[in-house]
Amino acid sequence: MNKLNLAIPVLVLVAVGVLSSVFIVDEREKAMVLQFGQVKQVKEEPGLGFKIPLIQEVVTYEDRILGLQTQPLEVTPLDDRRLVVDAFARWRITNLVDFREAVGAGGEEAAQVRLERIVTAAIREVLGGVPSNRVLSEDRTALMNTIRDNARRQAASLGVDIVDVRLTRTDLPEQNLAATYARMRAEREREAADERARGEEAAQRVRAAADRTVVELTSDARRQAEVIRGEADAERNRVYAEAFGRDPEFFAFTRSLTSYQRALKAGNSSIVMQPDSTFFEYLRSDQPPAPAAQ
Repeated sequence: MNKLNLAIPVLVLVAVGVLSSVFIVDEREKAMVLQFGQVKQVKEEPGLGFKIPLIQEVVTYEDRILGLQTQPLEVTPLDDRRLVVDAFARWRITNLVDFREAVGAGGEEAAQVRLERIVTAAIREVLGGVPSNRVLSEDRTALMNTIRDNARRQAASLGVDIVDVRLTRTDLPEQNLAATYARMRAEREREAADERARGEEAAQRVRAAADRTVVELTSDARRQAEVIRGEADAERNRVYAEAFGRDPEFFAFTRSLTSYQRALKAGNSSIVMQPDSTFFEYLRSDQPPAPAAQ
């Protein structure tokens, strides 16, 4: 009975010792076994691990990609135009030993502080070497890749890898926005005035060309009309001459009737002449006048 009573505590101690020597590494983590602050084992694969109870301890770190949001900072590009920049970086731990030696017991939080300084310094270095128009443009991929590469080289000593860096905001400081907007508005108004002036000049050229074309077409039409009118008059005279040559009496009669029609129009037409005038020759006699001798 006494032996059984002694065996139970021993079994319990053994079970506790076995359980305390076993640790589980999650697939989202990496583990490190420390003994009096010294690294004794690194386990990066998920599963069971073993350590010496009471002497060794297990420290776990994230194996996933972590995010880092930088504080807003002011940068001065080449054209001395200050900008406020925010950035977001993604990073992950790649070397647990170097990471532990660099940040100590601070872990990911201490690494975030140091990485923010590295990313901020890389942003100032890269954006300080380009004009502000390039920073404010929509295509900033090359700039962000350069910032990532610079920060990655500096962060390698921490045992981490900078996966990506993105500029989330690139704006002007609040105190400069009003002046900048006023300058941009003035530039746009000047450009608009130049465009209107060029448009008015082009319109004047078009109107002048159109007026010249109208004058040329009108002159040509008048010339053609005069030519046609002259040809028609010549044809008319030819027909009159031919008709007169065929029957002078009938020709004289029709000309007299035409003269009566034009002279005696309806209304207040008045004619003052002698009754024996030759104008009324065909109205005074039933006999037509003798044709003129040819």
